[in-house]
Amino acid sequence: MDKKMNMVYRLITSLLFVPPLIYIAYNGGVYFLILIELGILIGTFEFYEILRAKGMKPYKKIGITVAVILGLIAYFQSYVFTYLVFTLLVMVLSSTELFRKDQDRAINHVGTTIFGILYVSWLFGHLIFLRELPTATGRPYNIGVTYVLIPFFIAWGYDTGAFFVGRKFGKRKLLARVSPSKTWEGAIGGVFVSFIFLFTYHKIFNLQFLTIFDVIVLVIFGSCFAQVGDLVESLIKRDAQIKDTASHIPGHGGVLDRFDSILFVAPFVYYFLRFFAAR
Repeated sequence: MDKKMNMVYRLITSLLFVPPLIYIAYNGGVYFLILIELGILIGTFEFYEILRAKGMKPYKKIGITVAVILGLIAYFQSYVFTYLVFTLLVMVLSSTELFRKDQDRAINHVGTTIFGILYVSWLFGHLIFLRELPTATGRPYNIGVTYVLIPFFIAWGYDTGAFFVGRKFGKRKLLARVSPSKTWEGAIGGVFVSFIFLFTYHKIFNLQFLTIFDVIVLVIFGSCFAQVGDLVESLIKRDAQIKDTASHIPGHGGVLDRFDSILFVAPFVYYFLRFFAAR
């Protein structure tokens, strides 16, 4: 597929995804939970498939099951059950490894299984935390949709600016050993476009819980996290010697390809709003 056709697919897919995302996020509750759980399920599956392509043997079924359970726990915001699940996870995986026929790489099997859960489910689950944040701050529940869209405006704004500016003006490599196509010029363009996206969102929807200073902080740090998320996924794919994590989304690859930036931006936005803005 040539670059122009790939861009057309990316644009069409994005336009088709945004309206359902807004509608489901607006309704929140179980509907939004199901949407994010679907992303967690597919994303965790993709991650373990990457590991298997490298010859590793994570506990795929256990990992995916726990990943989905963590999403459910995030919805009910139960810290006790979170501790319980991770405690049982470590104990079960460690005990199961005792009975594996191949006794080599025990740490590898257990560690990669747990990392897959943390990388996909734990980070992805912060979108659920964001949507349910009004229940913790005493604000109207419907305002949660404005919270959960912030990471998308930051990440997609940054990705858009970094792509086009980097393609046109990019010369100085950002981190060539991980992703040769990323440039400092693209990164600067990404921050600029991300600010335009979030500032426009702030003004159009009158986000009174955010000041202009909050918007600037969210964009600067959020853009950094978006770039780190993208680079981390590039590092994982480079290690596995693959181009895309999957082909579930036309023009985008897999769920991890599309949401790699969101995985890192969403937690930052949640904790920023939780402790500084949405109070």
